[in-house]
Amino acid sequence: MRILFMGTPEFAVPCLDRMNKEHEVIGIYTKVDKVNKRGGKITYLPVKQYGLDNNIPIYQPSTLKDGTVEQEIREMNPDLIVVVAYGKIIPKSIIDIPKYGIINVHSSLLPKFRGAAPINAAIIEGETKTGVTIMYIAEELDAGDIILTGETEITEEETFLTLHDKLKEIGAETLSKAVKMIFEGTNPRIVQSHEEATFVKPFKKEDLKVDWSKTEKEIYNFVRGINPFPCAYTTLNDKMMKVYAVKKYGKVYEDGEIGEVVDKVKGQGPVIKTGDGSVILTEAKPESKKVMSGADLLNGNFVKIGEKLI
Repeated sequence: MRILFMGTPEFAVPCLDRMNKEHEVIGIYTKVDKVNKRGGKITYLPVKQYGLDNNIPIYQPSTLKDGTVEQEIREMNPDLIVVVAYGKIIPKSIIDIPKYGIINVHSSLLPKFRGAAPINAAIIEGETKTGVTIMYIAEELDAGDIILTGETEITEEETFLTLHDKLKEIGAETLSKAVKMIFEGTNPRIVQSHEEATFVKPFKKEDLKVDWSKTEKEIYNFVRGINPFPCAYTTLNDKMMKVYAVKKYGKVYEDGEIGEVVDKVKGQGPVIKTGDGSVILTEAKPESKKVMSGADLLNGNFVKIGEKLI
């Protein structure tokens, strides 16, 4: 099958690799290169690098809406377009071009967590399972008919990074099965239950700040759900500190304020008072310093009992 691939980050690479090995990838659409702020060096995004390494034609339009791309794709005449974390909305004029349509790999079990950050959201919301959905692209965001899903458990220790890496492989496997079904004409088209849809917006900086008034469990899920990216933060003595990991401690402290360092656990880190108990700060990065363990935060006097995290 002649496949046109649209994708950008590392998450999309296993899907692209699978399509390239099983079908004919006639071209890759990916986002415009980023220029490194230090030194002005251009860093190729992962999908582009794969295309260069495998001699696949690469297209990087700044927009899909000016008619040029539509004409370009019509001339390519793909059987199917596969979209994986491309980062651009596909216009209806392009959706209608391929013989078998356009399908998308979305990293949640739709209709739950439509939108920009579904992997983070699944952990933050305390879900115990998630997965990928292969679906037809519709004009409305992540609302198309479902072809196939692949599921996985979310463990108690899962972080954004570990779940991301599991889902990118599940995505490739599930995509392979779905494309085979499409080619054979055996694929279902399951209409989503739109009333059950939930949505995830892109993170803003203020969304990443730890709210110490929440419960231990909520804080634990929040921190691991955005570790290492986009990463939680707090402020200490008017300086930002990135928070990479906390541990539920379970101890209730009558004294002290919410967010205050009320205790320390030797070899583990400072204890922070929360809305319903306390957590141990086990990994963080003080401003202008390297990432360090909770024990090193204590040993270096970066965090002291009586100080307050805001």
